[in-house]
This record gives sequence, structure tokens and C-alpha cells, in this order.
Amino acid sequence: MPPAQRRVLVIGGSFAGLCVARDLRDFFLVTIVDAKEYFEYTPGVLRAYVKPKHLDALTFTLYPVIEERMGCKFIWGEVTELNGTDKTATIKPMFQSEKEVIDFDFCVIAAGCNFGPFHKWGESLWFPTVHEAARAEGSWPHLDERFLEGRRRHILEEYNAIKALNEKSASILVVGAGFIGVEWVTELQHFFPNLKLTLIDFLPQPLGPLPAKAASYCAKYMDKVGIKQFYNTKYDAKDPEFWKRIGLPNGPDKEYVCIGVKASNYFMPKETLSEKGPGGGGWILMDMSLSVKTRDNKLWGTDDKGFPRIYAVGDCNYSCVEEAGKKPDEWPIPPIPKISYPGEEEAVIACKNIERIDKLLFHGKTHDCCGAPLEVHKMHWPWGAGMFATSLGPDDACFVAGANWVKNSGLMCVWGSVCAVQKEVIEASKVDECKYGIVGRCIWHFVHHTPIHLFGGAPRWGYNA
Repeated sequence: MPPAQRRVLVIGGSFAGLCVARDLRDFFLVTIVDAKEYFEYTPGVLRAYVKPKHLDALTFTLYPVIEERMGCKFIWGEVTELNGTDKTATIKPMFQSEKEVIDFDFCVIAAGCNFGPFHKWGESLWFPTVHEAARAEGSWPHLDERFLEGRRRHILEEYNAIKALNEKSASILVVGAGFIGVEWVTELQHFFPNLKLTLIDFLPQPLGPLPAKAASYCAKYMDKVGIKQFYNTKYDAKDPEFWKRIGLPNGPDKEYVCIGVKASNYFMPKETLSEKGPGGGGWILMDMSLSVKTRDNKLWGTDDKGFPRIYAVGDCNYSCVEEAGKKPDEWPIPPIPKISYPGEEEAVIACKNIERIDKLLFHGKTHDCCGAPLEVHKMHWPWGAGMFATSLGPDDACFVAGANWVKNSGLMCVWGSVCAVQKEVIEASKVDECKYGIVGRCIWHFVHHTPIHLFGGAPRWGYNA
């Protein structure tokens, strides 16, 4: 059986999902399933709400990229159930009343997550509402964000609402001073200068555990532009004293909650999901090879020879591998931030493991080209998970590199207008890479396919199949 006949199902047309398709398209039959028709560059979507035309730079329709450029298959639909024993997925196609079942040889789950930890379905402005059950109970059921035009209309509605608030010099409270909260409040200030903005956080500084120099830089910028900041302050909407302490005795005209994430792995069986974690748990459990496991640490979805066939990469997984009796910073994989770089790094490792298992099972190979035994690769805490570029409006920003699981680690190495340009270059080139553009692929390919690792937890000579 030629290798191209092995079928790989990718759940999610995200950064990581498209990375899987790029890596496996030459030797496998790859199918991507996504509940929405488009890709959206999530790190840049804040700008779209204050400058709607920016959405065009962040999005593209998935079908022509996946089918015409990559030569893979695309199914626009929602996965409602994944069966590890039978290696099948139940899908509700977008324009079909009945569900259908498709089978696969390998599966990579790259379904991402939501950003509203206090909402039943994780609803927020920062990610479209695309799950069928969530749409019915959402705050904007008149808009169908599974369509790009529905997403555009939602952004225009919010933009016009903010514009109206700006015209009456309304008060806005932003809850959470992590990088999302800081970016959002500074975007609002730049594009709508009449707003009276207040930012709060329960931590003693902005940007959470990032280095003090970066936190100080952001705090000084916000002071300079008139954004009120309150740290070591717990949000308590029911306490009148809370509102007095932050200078809003009558409450704000509008609140934006910019804290935390929430899992959206509704198609996975309960035994594969964490009982704890951000947003109350529900994250896909994985072992060191990124293959899905159960709560009792057994691999889920293996074949009859015990090889893993189903992997979870990116924001959908538990983002760590625990070890009983040890602190998080001593775990085999300490908690990884839910940002794009680690997801793509995980996608590369999962792809290499699929290629290795394919060689072991179907080609009779037991050693690689260098004579080393063929074994599945193990995940590590990726060095790029410590890179954070935080915008302060369109003309300023700060960039932190080298951060890890240790509080206040890392170094602010670029800032000011140069950093603002740096972030625009990152955004434009990453979107182009996801569109299978030659410029973006040339810029980013070796970031995740580095042939030699001089530092970090990856193999010295890189990942190979």
C-alpha cells in the first residue's frame, strides 16, 4: 500500500491544523474539518474591532487554500463525536441536515479553544461563535459567524457600539491586564480617545508573570495616555465598595472581560478530558508524544499493535504533562501558554510521529536514515512559548523573549515603534504562511523545522521521520 493512501483527519483549520496539512500533504491523504469557512488570525483580531477593514488582513476562505493550493480536502462542518476505537469521526456538514461518519488512519485534533471563561460556551469577542449548540444560547444569535460575512457583521456591530460610546465620552472597564487586556484597552484609547478607560487586575502588575521591565513599560504607556489602572484588585461587581475603589461608583457604561480561556472539546469522550485546568477543565489529555490519553493514563485510540493514532496539538490540549508528587515547574512538561507558537511546534512533532509510525507499520522500517531506532518523538517545553509581542495601540509595542514557567522570567528585547513594525511583519507573514504563500513559508519554515537546536528542550539535530 503506497503511503499516500493513509488518511489523516485534521480537526480544525487553525495555525496548527494548517501546519499539519502542510507537513503531511505530500505523503498522506489529508482532510481538514472546520466549523467555519475561514481562517482568522486570532492575535490580531482586537485591531479589527476598532478598525474593521483590518479584518481583511487577518482572514481568508479555507476552501481554495486547502483544496487548490495544498491539494488536500476540506469539509465545512462540525465534528460532533470522535470514536477512538473505530477510528471514525461523526460530522454535521454545513449544508446537510443529517450527520455523516468518516474514518481515518490518523487524526490530529487542532480545534483551539474559546476565551470567555465565565460563559457556558466560552463566548467572547475574540473568537467567533461557531458551534451549533453555542449559537442558540449566545448573545448574538442573529449573526452566523460560521460565515466570514457573519463574522464581519459582528465586528461592524461592535465597532458602531463603541463609536456611540465614544461620542458620549462613556466609561469603559476592562477586566484583566494580561496581554489581551492591555492590547484591548490601548487599542480603544488610540482609536476612540473620548472614552474614559479603566483597567483592573488581581495581580500586582500588568502582563501577568512576564518580566517587570515589560510590565513597567506598559504601565507607563497607559499612564501617559490617561488609562486608569488598578492592580491587586479583585473584580466583584456585587460589592459597591469595589466600584468606589476604582473610581466608578455608579459602575461603567460598558465592561469587557479579558481574562482566561475555556475548553471547547465537546466532541471528545469525557474520559479523555481533564477534570481541572483553566476555565474549569475539559482540556484533551495527552502524553509526552502528544497522543491522546485517558484520565487513568492509558493511550486512547491506539491500533492493535499499541501505536497511537490520535494526537492533540495546540490550544485544545491540557498544555502540560503532570507527575504526581511534584510541583508544576518540575513536571515533565510544565504548563505551556496557549499561544500560536507552541501549537505549531506540537503540530510538527505530531506529524513526525505519524510519519514514523507509518514507516514502522506499513514499510517495515525499524531504523532512520542515520541508523537510530525509529521511536516516537517526545514533546518538550518549546523555547518559543516564551515569546510575547504586546501591542500598545498601532504605534507602540513591547516584545518579550526567553520567558518560561518561572515567574517574571524572560527579557524585554524590543520596544517602541520598532516593535510595532515587528508585530505587523509577524502578522502579515504568518497569515501568508497559513495561506500557503511562498513568502510566508520561506520566512517561517525553519522556525519550526530547525535542523539544529542549540538551546531549548528539542533534539540537537532536530525532528526527523
